[in-house]
Amino acid sequence: MTTHSTITRRNTLALIAGSIALAKGNAAIAGSAPVIQQFSLGDENAPIEVIEYSSLTCPHCANFEHDVFPLLKENFIDTGKIHFIYRPVYFDGPGLWADMMARCPGDNEKFFEIISLLFQQQAQWSRHETPADVAQALVTIGLQAGLDQEHIFACLQDNEMAQALVADFQANATHHGINSTPSFVIDGVLTQNMSYPSFAALLNAKLES
Repeated sequence: MTTHSTITRRNTLALIAGSIALAKGNAAIAGSAPVIQQFSLGDENAPIEVIEYSSLTCPHCANFEHDVFPLLKENFIDTGKIHFIYRPVYFDGPGLWADMMARCPGDNEKFFEIISLLFQQQAQWSRHETPADVAQALVTIGLQAGLDQEHIFACLQDNEMAQALVADFQANATHHGINSTPSFVIDGVLTQNMSYPSFAALLNAKLES
């Protein structure tokens, strides 16, 4: 397998798909829509449910991934105290395409591995000037994660999935009143971004109540 790929005219169909999905996100999806897989960590029967709404192109979300999430995972997710659900927010085409690439394997563990890579390298891939350069960078990250090049291209060019993802995002964001990222819904209550000490204090208070 090659370690580098070239974005051709065929490959940029993925970018068109993303643009169409963002433009028509409010339109009804004809036929049978693809099933949207939800990715989560921790015990599904944990006493607290935390839903993160995150954009892969959002610097504040990257900061949360770097500074808060590792401690949250160590102290609350891995210990069975919270069930952590990740839900994407699509503010732009690159954020949608990145999420589509991360979903390629359809594997929960692999998804979070790719999400971590995307946040680690966000400053590089998300700031390219052209859509083709963004796509090229995403393919490279996918290859780093062990994905097959043709599989990545196929995922990025799945227009039906792109439209279904946007529709699902809009429904969830409307339901929970999401207008910024990262935002968190903790046992049904919308909560804005916070430091780890604040997060821990809030969760511990709920666990003790």
